[in-house]
Amino acid sequence: MESATTVRQVLERKGYDVWWIDPDATVYEALELMAEKNIGAVLVMKDGELVGILSERDYARKVILKGRFSRETLVREIMSERVVCVRPEQTLDECMALMTEKRIRHLPVIENNRVIGVISIGDVVKAIIAEQAFVIQQLENYITGRAA
Repeated sequence: MESATTVRQVLERKGYDVWWIDPDATVYEALELMAEKNIGAVLVMKDGELVGILSERDYARKVILKGRFSRETLVREIMSERVVCVRPEQTLDECMALMTEKRIRHLPVIENNRVIGVISIGDVVKAIIAEQAFVIQQLENYITGRAA
């Protein structure tokens, strides 16, 4: 079953909050923001432009495993610069395929050359499960003859 739900529909439910940090901030400051907002990645923005993304994975692999210190390391030194983004009209199936292929968990949403939100793998899975539950309920109603 293909998902017809769009990224915009997910953002309308979850909200359009965008958390970001400057590339010259310390990794420690980024981690504080991520902990405060309970997020697994933070966008890296300079003068309103998306220049990267910093995830827990980046931190684990590029700071902890390399013996660096988060209070001394700058975000720009460990952020992922090649950010995969989506448009609001894209479907969740497209997002799931992108996330699987690129092995990423967060997708910034771009409209008119600006970031309007971020969706995570958790957002995508939650929306797909809700969509499938609705279809199952409709099918059960049809089979049992109950009105929808």
